[in-house]
Amino acid sequence: MSINLDNVTNILLGNTPVEQIADSQGNVLWSATPVVLPNYFYVEDASGSDNTLSIKQTYNFAPAIEVFKSTDGTNWTSMGTTTDIRAITATIPANGKLYLKATTDAWASNNFTNRISVSGRYKVGGNIMSLLYGDNFQNQTTFPSSSSTYRVFYQLFYNNTNLSDASGLVLPATTLTVYCYRSMFQGCTSLTTAPALPATTMFSSCYDSMFSGCTSLTTAPALPATALAKDCYRMMFQNCTSLTTAPATLPATTLANNCYRMMFQNCTSLTTAPALPATTLADYCYGEMFRSCKSLTTAPVLPAPVLVNGCYSGMFKDCTNLTNLTTYANDISASGCLSDWVSGVAAQGNFYNLGNPAPTYPSGASGIPSGWTEHTSL
Repeated sequence: MSINLDNVTNILLGNTPVEQIADSQGNVLWSATPVVLPNYFYVEDASGSDNTLSIKQTYNFAPAIEVFKSTDGTNWTSMGTTTDIRAITATIPANGKLYLKATTDAWASNNFTNRISVSGRYKVGGNIMSLLYGDNFQNQTTFPSSSSTYRVFYQLFYNNTNLSDASGLVLPATTLTVYCYRSMFQGCTSLTTAPALPATTMFSSCYDSMFSGCTSLTTAPALPATALAKDCYRMMFQNCTSLTTAPATLPATTLANNCYRMMFQNCTSLTTAPALPATTLADYCYGEMFRSCKSLTTAPVLPAPVLVNGCYSGMFKDCTNLTNLTTYANDISASGCLSDWVSGVAAQGNFYNLGNPAPTYPSGASGIPSGWTEHTSL
């Protein structure tokens, strides 16, 4: 005989309230207060059918990782250890979750990665640190202090066309490492929602190409860092053709070489660019940042007084509907700083040259677009 305790709120043994009932293995069957499970990383079926989770090394130089699985976040078994010969696999129950944990310093090394994929439509959520710290993942905000952590989650979901939602994924690290999230979701063409990105300390290429080619993504997460690193946002949303909403502001005032290069290139649905408050630039920092953003009509105000090598090169190239641009530059002498920056914009528009003093721009693709009206005051 079995007893259903799902709707039971109070149990008395004599006159004494019972706090908890467990089986012989210590598994909690009923509790007077709801049992809150740790927020382990999980994959969740979104197809309505059983699906197969696969984890595999891209090459034998990738870390060999023993991965543990659970359907309830309490009882765990080993999936096996990753190899490059065949994937380790597990079943995700229809409409259910499969929790994962591992104790490792990274899922990638150099260009060799372990990748997660699923046979049908799925979501990811929970705290990704359970893939590094096992049961000790809670309150971890830094990656393990090991030399291999510089590519921690590189290409983790690369080209996973069945991944639809990462909004429940927690990426709690506030200090990043080199390449740590590079290409993490690149090519995930069904991904509609990105996770929050709270990190404030950047390292080289940390978000490089993270969502490149995510053609279903509509909204970019906020990016709160105020000091950047080389290539940190390079190509981050390149070819996200459904992206309509960028962060209202990219607040960084300390830039680095190539930091925003090609960040929104070919985001053809983007209508409003984020504010760019930095007044001190770095080489190629905005190079091709909005290239081929064909729905963009107004450029962000460019407050920097002194341009540097390649800083605006190709920045608005092929933005075919761009008709308004405002800049406060007074020194445009740096090598290639304006190279092709307005090539292919709208045939007519307004160019606000508000530098003090206002410099003399050439006419054409590397200066003021031919056919536009120059203004020296608002």
